[in-house]
Amino acid sequence: MNSVKIALLTTLIALTLACGYSSKTTPAAAGAVPTITQLNPDSATTGSAAFTLTVNGNNFGAKAVVNWNGTAQNATTYVSGNQLTVAIPASLVMNSGTVQVTVTNPGTPGTGMYGSGGTLAETSSPMDFTIN
Repeated sequence: MNSVKIALLTTLIALTLACGYSSKTTPAAAGAVPTITQLNPDSATTGSAAFTLTVNGNNFGAKAVVNWNGTAQNATTYVSGNQLTVAIPASLVMNSGTVQVTVTNPGTPGTGMYGSGGTLAETSSPMDFTIN
């Protein structure tokens, strides 16, 4: 009886692998990499008031987020695939220096029964914003 169970189990495992059950998931693909071409304004005076930063470029996704020195700014507004705006609070321009601004297109989850596919999050190269 035990040999029958072992034979049956071995057959089921072989059929499962032969059907490709373990390989149904495909990895996430590269997403659209955003590019920044211009910041407006590109500088501020130390201690200035809050302002709206306009980020121009391309490949901005509808859920793209502007990052200020690596910190995502939740107040990002999608205008188009070529423009985002973000509210920069006065607290972020209290000290002089250079800030790196980037844009991140978030990844998308896989779909289907096995969660296959989807895209990876992609972040642009940084552009400098100067606080004088």
